[in-house]
Amino acid sequence: MYQVGDLVMYGSTGVCRVEDVGHPEGISDKEKLYYTLAPVYDKEVIYTPVDTKAFMRPVMSRTDAEQLIDRIPEIPEELENNRDIRMQSEKYRACLNTHENEDLIRLIKVVHRKNHRSMKAGRHMGSTDQQYMKRAEKLLYGELSVALGIGFDQVQPYIQKRIAGAQA
Repeated sequence: MYQVGDLVMYGSTGVCRVEDVGHPEGISDKEKLYYTLAPVYDKEVIYTPVDTKAFMRPVMSRTDAEQLIDRIPEIPEELENNRDIRMQSEKYRACLNTHENEDLIRLIKVVHRKNHRSMKAGRHMGSTDQQYMKRAEKLLYGELSVALGIGFDQVQPYIQKRIAGAQA
């Protein structure tokens, strides 16, 4: 069971702080304990039962975050490009739903590669690609930001610098 102050990854919301464990006002089921979660990058409050079936895990440690970043160049882009937008969306959604950081990295890498090719051909990034990449970056960069103790907007430059330093 998580404690007040713990940082967790919750569903597709991302990083949340456990604000309370108990019986929140307005919830009629007084038999169950609930987590009161405050998303770090949103202005909402989430109430979820302690025994929820929703995805929830602790935020990775700084060491785990650094090791993950060091592995980024080795993580293959296994998502095939599909011209059918619905099929591509399903593949992207499946990556998000695994809640695995490696899958988020795959999705981001694939979309970056597709965007680079599109720009070279004089086209813009597709809205589906853009939407899923933003969701993947929100989840991945949000967790890395908290784990590394840096701002959300500093995560991408940190990754680039660390990877460039490792390759030098």
